[in-house]
Amino acid sequence: MEHLPVEVIGNILSRLGAARDVVIASSTCRKWREAWRNHLYMLTFNSNDWPLYHELTRSRLEIIVTQTIFQTNGLQCLSILMDDVDEFSAAPVIAWLMYTRETLRELHYNVRTTPNINILEKCGRQRLEVLDLAHNTITGVEPSYQKFPCLRSLSLSYVSVSALDLSLFLTACPKVEVLSLVSLDIVMSDPQASMELSTNSLKDIYVEAISLDKIVLEADSLEKLQLKDCTLEVFELVSKGKLRLLKIDDVSVIHLDIGESAENLEIVDVSNFTIMWSKFHHMIAKSSKLRRLRLWGVVFDDDDEVVDIETISACFPQLSHLSLNYELKEAAVQYGLQGSFQLENVVVLELGWTVISDLFSQWVAGLLGRCPNLRKLVIHGVVSETKTHEECHTLAKFTSFIVRLMRKYLKIDVQFEYD
Repeated sequence: MEHLPVEVIGNILSRLGAARDVVIASSTCRKWREAWRNHLYMLTFNSNDWPLYHELTRSRLEIIVTQTIFQTNGLQCLSILMDDVDEFSAAPVIAWLMYTRETLRELHYNVRTTPNINILEKCGRQRLEVLDLAHNTITGVEPSYQKFPCLRSLSLSYVSVSALDLSLFLTACPKVEVLSLVSLDIVMSDPQASMELSTNSLKDIYVEAISLDKIVLEADSLEKLQLKDCTLEVFELVSKGKLRLLKIDDVSVIHLDIGESAENLEIVDVSNFTIMWSKFHHMIAKSSKLRRLRLWGVVFDDDDEVVDIETISACFPQLSHLSLNYELKEAAVQYGLQGSFQLENVVVLELGWTVISDLFSQWVAGLLGRCPNLRKLVIHGVVSETKTHEECHTLAKFTSFIVRLMRKYLKIDVQFEYD
């Protein structure tokens, strides 16, 4: 170990992550202390790493963090995740940020302070590439002054911010490619709760637990759009058709419009969502490059609607992974599998039930017959804790049916996943 270059030791210490472990390891000898001071590039203060953090007073914690940070030179990644410990005084936190900001590339910041600190003011105009901000407030954004010229990834969680300030913040980040917005407290001055975001560089956006009347996203370079647990009246995407992934999970939205962005879609994943199939299909019908389609736990807006598998086969010739789970009705089996079509490229098929019935067996058999090159079949099911004799009988019949059916398809790998 004594022959290791000091730069390598600094790399080892950086990979330890937790600040307490770094301090202990660096006390090994003079060479390791030198590596800590001059070659440590990553440092993490996480209240979950050490139970004693919760027992120390605020002033003692501030002293420990200050002493640790101030003995380093050239930190590139700093994580301060102490939100559940106590509120810190603003002065020492400002000192930490000012001391490290010229070399910092990543800042993961979840600290409550009294009074609140304007993070944008302290970290703007530097070389920061990743900013992960939680449980703070953003106000009075001045994009002409608070620029983030190198920022590529921005994550805001449980942050209070106005729709205007969020829009201005994006303007101040001309290179941002990844944006995550989780449980934001959107401050509104307008009676209509709407938000308009415009960015030319954004490639990936994740939005979770946000309730608004309207979101309009103008992002010409967007490749990934993920919405989860949101309540919206209108969501509109204005883009130039580079979207590759669309994922929607447990979202309530009256009007969803991705415009002309569907031509390059490769993955569509929709779960726990109420859809009008004809309208939804029309939205993605031009996605000739689609490889994965997942409709899981979806509810149809019209009781008479069925998913037309023949249309899926015609519109998505490159489809290789198909996952379907919705309430089966007789029409879904009779009309959904009409025609002589084949899903030639589907190699993985996932099918699920919420309520097991004989229709499900017919549906499985019908779809298997349409997938000549299938390699893997996954059956997902829900089995209640309290089962009636009838439910047990139905499940037993289905199991026997699958055993007989799969004798015809010996090359297919069959898996069962029950909840």
